[in-house]
Amino acid sequence: MALKLNPLPFQSQKSLSFGLPPMTTIRSPRVFMASTLRSGSKEVENLKKPFTPPREVHVQVTHSMPPQKIEIFKSLEDWAEQNILIHLKPVEKCWQPQDFLPDPASDGFEEQVKELRERAKELPDDYFVCLVGDMVTEEALPTYQTMLNTLDGVRDETGASLTSWAVWTRAWTAEENRHGDLLNKYLYLSGRVDMRQIEKTIQYLIGSGMDPRTENSPYLGFIYTSFQERATFISHGNTARQAKEHGDLNLAQICGTIASDEKRHETAYTKIVEKLFEIDPDGTVVSFADMMRKKISMPAHLMYDGRDDNLFENFSAVAQRLGVYTAKDYADILEFLVGRWKVENLTGLSGEGRKAQDYVCGLAPRIRKLEERAAGRAKQGPVIPFSWIFDRQVQL
Repeated sequence: MALKLNPLPFQSQKSLSFGLPPMTTIRSPRVFMASTLRSGSKEVENLKKPFTPPREVHVQVTHSMPPQKIEIFKSLEDWAEQNILIHLKPVEKCWQPQDFLPDPASDGFEEQVKELRERAKELPDDYFVCLVGDMVTEEALPTYQTMLNTLDGVRDETGASLTSWAVWTRAWTAEENRHGDLLNKYLYLSGRVDMRQIEKTIQYLIGSGMDPRTENSPYLGFIYTSFQERATFISHGNTARQAKEHGDLNLAQICGTIASDEKRHETAYTKIVEKLFEIDPDGTVVSFADMMRKKISMPAHLMYDGRDDNLFENFSAVAQRLGVYTAKDYADILEFLVGRWKVENLTGLSGEGRKAQDYVCGLAPRIRKLEERAAGRAKQGPVIPFSWIFDRQVQL
């Protein structure tokens, strides 16, 4: 998270961790990193290797929100200024990555790095797989700002717009930017990971983008971000807890601090959707059901390292096994949002709205039952190498 963590096709225990896009997805064709260049340009002709990560992308639907709904978000400008921007912190009061890292200007820098590396030796490889996966997800931040700026009625039209929605998007991005910076520098100093393979993964992921299926609709977009911010809060909170269990209190503080940011951002996004339920309960509950039927795909679901076509699924399987982020968490988040937005108490809905209400209110228990069955049938996963940790083997 930044926009973090996916739907649940319940085919296997491995895919339960973050859930994956439904099997109706289509394999997209090869694309080039310079795909925006003219096809006949010299730059494209000189490209020797195509950009070919595994890309499962759905049929794209755009601008599905009725034009009159845009007026709702224009009318909420003052409300957003008073109720959403308050969840941002002034830069001078924010923590910065350097607050948690060895000071390169100090005489004790080398000793501080040595101590960090000694603590990192106590952390197991499967923990580092989860930590790297979280860091890579955070480092794809340009994609998430782009995603928010696809949403009709709330996008930053100029790149420096003074609307409350645009100010929020830029400042949210600035706060989130610290997360990847901090984890990246920690992992670099730890000496436990292959930074070049990780850097390749980040480049591939930003080049691939994401496919949240939000259709340029802020109704869908803010439901998605509400879910994802809570998922990220849970994931970073669990990596903090496990770092503490392994004796690395500094890393626990790092992950816990990031989790705290995610929780604050979750509060802002859930407040936006709460307001939409107040203004337009029918349209909002229908959007909620639509988003949950599609499943909440993780921002990093197009992750690739140049080697493993199933990198995201494998990372997810390790996170599920370690309890960093699981199918149970997915159901818990859904249940939390249903309660937070008081969906069960909605009245005066249309027929479509009542069906949507019944669907989302009954979904979490169904997910739990499916997860229990899948867990009962699950077999121990294979042991595979991860390029992020120099191809050392990790149990899925």
